[in-house]
Amino acid sequence: MARLVLDTNSLVQCISQRSPYHELWNSLLDGRNLLCVSTEILDEYAEILDRVTSSVFSKNALGIIVNNPYTIFVTPYFKFNLIQADLDDNKFIDCAVCGNAKFIVTEDHHYRVLQEVDFPKVAVITLDEIMKEL
Repeated sequence: MARLVLDTNSLVQCISQRSPYHELWNSLLDGRNLLCVSTEILDEYAEILDRVTSSVFSKNALGIIVNNPYTIFVTPYFKFNLIQADLDDNKFIDCAVCGNAKFIVTEDHHYRVLQEVDFPKVAVITLDEIMKEL
């Protein structure tokens, strides 16, 4: 069981039952993995899910995340600001560090800068790579 932070694009890609990444979503629901979220992350999830799905689907998906016993709610008290190219991505890093997450699951190239950061050490993994871990 690993603590994970999913960037919004990764969440959108794994939530559909028809997705090749849906097993990741299932692993978060059944406790094989734990999902770390913050209020900022939940707000972004809601915004994007409302945009790319129906409001009913978005509300249901967020309800599942919020009420799931395997969701860990994190309150980051420090902003690391490690990604300058897209400041919105920093909320995922802050959550991962404060939530002691093993990985941030993302396809976003902005996270590559983390390979050059010694502290805090944050591991990034792609959807394809996490599927091999499952």
